[in-house]
Amino acid sequence: MNQNDDRNSPEAEYVAADDRVIGRALRISGFILLSVIIVGLGLVWYLNRGDDAVEEQRTEIDVPVQRLESRDAVPRVAFEDVAQSAGIGYVHNNGATGEKLLPESLGGGVALFDFDNDGDLDLLFVNSTWWPWDMEKNPELKGTTAALHRNDTDPDGGGIRFTDVTAGSGLDTPVYGMGVAIGDVDNDGDRDVFLTCVGPNRLFLNDGSGHFTDVSTVAGIEGGSGDWSTAAAFLDFDEDGYLDLFVGNYVRWSREIDYQVNFTIDGVQRAYGPPTDFEGAFSRLYRNLGNGHFEDVSESSGVQVRNRATGKPSAKALGVCVHDFNRDGLVDFMVANDTVQNLLFINQGDGTFRESGVLSGVAFDSNGNTRGAMGIDVAAYRNDDEVGIAIGNFANEMTSLYVTQGAPMLFADEAIAEGIGPTSRLSLKFGIFFWDYDLDGWLDLLSVNGHLDEDIVKVQQSQTYRQSALLYWNNKGRGFVHVDGENSPGDLFEPIVGRGCAYGDLDSDGDLDVVMTQLHGRPMVLRNDQQTGHSWLRLKLEGPADSNPDAIGALVEVKGGGMTQTRFVTPTRGYLSQSETVLTFGLGKVGEIESIRVEWPDGTVQEIDPATQGMDRNRQYTILHPSR
Repeated sequence: MNQNDDRNSPEAEYVAADDRVIGRALRISGFILLSVIIVGLGLVWYLNRGDDAVEEQRTEIDVPVQRLESRDAVPRVAFEDVAQSAGIGYVHNNGATGEKLLPESLGGGVALFDFDNDGDLDLLFVNSTWWPWDMEKNPELKGTTAALHRNDTDPDGGGIRFTDVTAGSGLDTPVYGMGVAIGDVDNDGDRDVFLTCVGPNRLFLNDGSGHFTDVSTVAGIEGGSGDWSTAAAFLDFDEDGYLDLFVGNYVRWSREIDYQVNFTIDGVQRAYGPPTDFEGAFSRLYRNLGNGHFEDVSESSGVQVRNRATGKPSAKALGVCVHDFNRDGLVDFMVANDTVQNLLFINQGDGTFRESGVLSGVAFDSNGNTRGAMGIDVAAYRNDDEVGIAIGNFANEMTSLYVTQGAPMLFADEAIAEGIGPTSRLSLKFGIFFWDYDLDGWLDLLSVNGHLDEDIVKVQQSQTYRQSALLYWNNKGRGFVHVDGENSPGDLFEPIVGRGCAYGDLDSDGDLDVVMTQLHGRPMVLRNDQQTGHSWLRLKLEGPADSNPDAIGALVEVKGGGMTQTRFVTPTRGYLSQSETVLTFGLGKVGEIESIRVEWPDGTVQEIDPATQGMDRNRQYTILHPSR
C-alpha cells in the first residue's frame, strides 16, 4: 500500500510589510470582491434562465474502442474433463498448515512432453511438499513429489489413458517445486527435466529408458542457497547447438521474512498477499558448456537488472516467453514481473542482452503503472507481421495484450480494442497461452484463473477463490470474442483455483487438448471434442542429431487457405508450464497446404513444396534438418 507523504507543512516565510506589499494586498482583495459579484450574478441568471438556455458544450475525449463482434460465428466446441477416467490420481500439495507462507499461494506447473520417445505426449505435474519444520513436528506428514504419467492412449479408440510411472523414475524426490522446463540438454535425443524450487533447483537427465538422474550439483544449476525460482526456459542464446537455461527468481524470501512482512487480510488475520513488501531477486542465466556443466553468466550477460533508486534487484519473475522479437535471427526472451516492470531482453549476439522493456512499450501499462504479471505468451495471432504478447495479470487488472505497431520493437497495449480487456478485469489470471482450439487457422487465447486466499470474499465481494477460465475466440484477426458455456459446453469453465496450464494433442486426433493445474487440488485434463470439420497439419521438427535436436528457436511459416501462419518452436508458454513442441496449424474448411518455410536455429532456411512431397491435410509430419 502506498503511504502519502505529508505535504501540508511548508516552511513559513516572513517579509517586511512595506507599502508595496500592502498595495498588492489591496489589489488582490478588490479582485476577489469583483469575482464574488460576477459569480453571484451568474448564479441568479442560471436559476432564472428560460427554456432557451444555451446548449451545454462538451468536449469529446477519445477513448479505446472495443471491437464488438457478433457471437453467431463462434464455433461450438465442448471440452470434457477426463482426468479421473484417464487414471490421473495426482493431487497438488502446497504444504500449507495454517501459517499462510507466500510460496503456498502460487501453485505448480505441468509439462506435456514425450519422455519415452514413443510418439505420444506424457504428463509431468510439478508438486510442492510439506515444510521441513512441519514434518519434524508431525512424523505422519510424508514428503510429496512430482508425478510422471505415461500416455497409454490407444489411438484407435478407448479414450485417453495414463499410467502413473513416478515410482522409481528418479523424479520421485520430494522438493518444494514450482515450475518446469523441458529440453534435451545433452543432445542425446531424450528430453530432460528442470524443476524450479523454493531452495535448490533440480536438473534430471533422461536416459531414454524411463529413468531420470539428478545431476543438479554437477551441472551447476542449483542456484543460490536462498533462491526462490519460478519461471524457466531452455534456449540456445549463443547458437552453439546446446540448450542454455534461463531461470527466473521471484523475491527474497524466508519464513522469517514472511512473518516480518506479516500481510493480513483484515488487519488481524494472516493471509497470502502481493509481493510488494518483499525485496526483488536476480534471475539467472546459465550457458551450456556441452560437457555436462553449465556456466553462470547471469551478471556478465546483463540479465540481472537493478533498481536505479535502491540498487536492489528489480525483478520479481513469474513468467517467461522466448521469441525473436527484433527479427534478427537471434533468440530473445521477455520476463513477466509481479508488481514491478516487465523486462525484455534482446540478444546482442556477443553473449550479452540489452534490456528494452521501457523503450519497446511492454514494461508498464498504458498509464505507466506496473501490474501483477503472472503468465505470458507471444504469437503472431493476426496472421501477419504483427506480434502480440499476452500477460495474465492480478485481479482487478485487465489481461495485457501488447501488439507491435508496424515495427518489431514498438508495442502498444490493445487489450480493450481487441476485445479481451473488460471481461478479463475481475479475474486473477495465472496461466495463459495462444492456441487454435477450433482449427480455423487463427490463434485463440485462454487464461486459467484463481485467487490467492480462500477468505478473499470477506473483504472483496466481487472476488471468489475458485474462478472460471477465460476463453477468447479469434475472429479472423478482427479482434477476440469472449466465449462462454453456451459456445463451449462441458467442463472448461468449471471454477477452480487455477494456476498452470499447457496444451497438446493427448489423443492423437489432431486437435489441441488442455491441462490445467489447481492449487492444493486435482488437475483438469480437458479433452477437446470439437466437431467443426476443420482440417489441420501438425509438424514436428528434428534438428541435427548432435545440435538442439528439438529445434527450439526455429520459425515455421505455413501458407494455405488464403492465410500465412507463423509459429515459433518453444515449449515455454504460460505460467510455470511447458506445452508440446509439435506445431499445429489449423486449415479451416479449405484445408489446402500451399507451402512450408522453416528457419532453423542455425540460420538454415528450408523451403518445402507440400505437393511434391506428397503431404496431405489431417496428418502429422516430421521435418528433418537438411544436414540429416
